[in-house]
Amino acid sequence: MDMDIDSISSVSSLQSLAKLLSDAQEEDDDDDDGPRCSVSAMAPGNIGPVKKETTVTGTFQVKSENSKMIWNTEEVPEGSEFDDTWDPREQPEYEILFKQRVGTEDVFLGMSRKDPSTACCEDMVIKIKLPETKFSDITLDIQDKVLDLRTPQKKLLLHLPHPVDSRNGKAHFLSEEEILEVTLRMTREFDFINFA
Repeated sequence: MDMDIDSISSVSSLQSLAKLLSDAQEEDDDDDDGPRCSVSAMAPGNIGPVKKETTVTGTFQVKSENSKMIWNTEEVPEGSEFDDTWDPREQPEYEILFKQRVGTEDVFLGMSRKDPSTACCEDMVIKIKLPETKFSDITLDIQDKVLDLRTPQKKLLLHLPHPVDSRNGKAHFLSEEEILEVTLRMTREFDFINFA
């Protein structure tokens, strides 16, 4: 029987492959969690090291007292209760500006550490264009990170770039320009450093 070198190398390759597969099958048989069938052992998910399933704990624990809850209120982002994707009203044009209080000691003497950046601004001003709208038609709800404005023709759900003091703010409707101007005091984490 004549065998050439190519057939010998392919035979040895096949034997090596058979040995690898039989070793993998023996390892799978040792694991209680592994698949028992040779067909399922060769799935694409079985390539690489054996992965153990881990259970997720921590923030996603289901509380036993109310097992019908899908998620906790802490997991829902603030303002999502206002989000209505099926609402046909269009979003008005708006502009977010930052305002800082400066005095003569800031402008002429440079005695404070204020600079023109938004980090030194105390207030956020939101200008919303509301054409053909009366002041009595406007419904405005402000939370710490969300501004929700509703009129018969327009709807604006705005996630604010910085947290604000939702209890202290001013809203002024300029009827000639048809613009609602909302001024909110920002409450950022390091404001005590910027305004010292």
